[in-house]
Amino acid sequence: MLAAAYINVCRHSSTHRALLKCFTVSKCARHLSTTREFDPTIREFVSRLAKKQPSFRVASKDVRVLSQPSEFYTNLLNIIRRARRRIFLSSLYIGFSETELINALDDALRSNPGLHLYLNLDYNRSTRPGPSSPILSLLPLLRNHEHRVHISLFRSPKLSATMAKIVPPRFNEGWGTWHAKIYGSDDEVMISGANLNKAYFSNRQDRYLHFSAQPAFADYCFSFLQTVSGFSYRVLATPSGPALHWEDTSVLPWQIQSKAERVLSQFQMNHLLSSVSSTSSEDQANPSDVVIFPVIQAGQFNIREEEDTLSMLFDHLASRDDCLDQEPVMNLTSGYFGLSKEYQDLILKSNVGCSIIAASPKANGFYGSGGLSGLIPEGYTLLEKRFMSAVRAASRLSNVLDHHNITLKEWERDGWTYHAKGIWLSPSMDSLPVLTLFGSTNLNSRSANLDTELSFVMATSSDDLRQELQEEIQGLHRWAVAWRGGERKVRWRTKAIVALVGGML
Repeated sequence: MLAAAYINVCRHSSTHRALLKCFTVSKCARHLSTTREFDPTIREFVSRLAKKQPSFRVASKDVRVLSQPSEFYTNLLNIIRRARRRIFLSSLYIGFSETELINALDDALRSNPGLHLYLNLDYNRSTRPGPSSPILSLLPLLRNHEHRVHISLFRSPKLSATMAKIVPPRFNEGWGTWHAKIYGSDDEVMISGANLNKAYFSNRQDRYLHFSAQPAFADYCFSFLQTVSGFSYRVLATPSGPALHWEDTSVLPWQIQSKAERVLSQFQMNHLLSSVSSTSSEDQANPSDVVIFPVIQAGQFNIREEEDTLSMLFDHLASRDDCLDQEPVMNLTSGYFGLSKEYQDLILKSNVGCSIIAASPKANGFYGSGGLSGLIPEGYTLLEKRFMSAVRAASRLSNVLDHHNITLKEWERDGWTYHAKGIWLSPSMDSLPVLTLFGSTNLNSRSANLDTELSFVMATSSDDLRQELQEEIQGLHRWAVAWRGGERKVRWRTKAIVALVGGML
């Protein structure tokens, strides 16, 4: 019956929203069979989300929350060394000077003749011109293992063919990038917001969650990347250097919107149906205390699962009739804090206390850059000022978090930059988190409308995992101080640039 319902949907609708709406209202819609194990604060939300998004049940013993860039890098190398069948890595780019990482990939391929390597990267970021172009560092892998290395470069269609000829390198990345950060091999996956560059391995703070022995979840992540490869460039090695090949002759690279919307929507629907068929048997055979929901955000393809999910969460928190003796609180962070209007409205109109950490100007990755990019930290100060004005107008401003107020802090650590992003929800100020959003999204206008993101909502009833999430929050707050943006001056030229390209920040 589920398969028939899906086929009927696909026949009559090619849009993401129509697919989900048609499925959700059908008799095939389902509930996770064990949502009662979760905290009452989120129980009904988890049940509702399970009707709309694919889900994966996981045992908390197979989940690790890492805290340091060095741990991320060590774990990444170990994931590569353990691989026997497949390595799949998705990032904005791989740094040109990452010799150790490239050598680890090469060694793994040499040691395992049946191993294949799959890389999904951003087209514009990976093909910056010059002798240090990231794509050049990948040539040895292609030449040494021609038929076992598969490199896909995603090009945002927001930049038209004409504009692509006009807009110079680096600036062309402003029209959207491939932004999903997935690092896996065989049946294990690490999800992060970090890219594959030396700073992210040493002194650029992010988040990192590792899932081991999870074949279904790993297959989902791998299949997602394979799906996107279907509308991406393929990189080939030639005697003169890398060559880019567009395989789909039925559509031009800058006109993939309809195809991407259709293919990604069908991909999610297939996995939602798969979740339905496997839920009850897995719940009985493999008791678990964690559920993970992947959410795609690709505004340029009319896919807004992240927005829909967060809107559903805030609606649930506003209307719940349980836990009346508790007031949930939220922690939120973004290294590029400039909430989209939709997210800002959700926070300001809710009654949920919210503690926010943003990067200080010195912790912004563009701090000290030359040219116009050097103004980016100041641009974020302007966005923070506007947000705080809105908070003040909503009578939600406070320097101390409670169940209703909003606080903003800035992260600054000498010699470090800040790139962490995500949300944690706790039933009360004194309780541990029961839910988190993690992955690639920066929760800003750019993530919502331009970049292609994959993030995850994770709910858990495990006391140990909840404690790890609490320690993750505390680790970020260790370097957070009261926001000082109100004291900073924003120059007129920065205001003018933000007015022109604010949605690209």
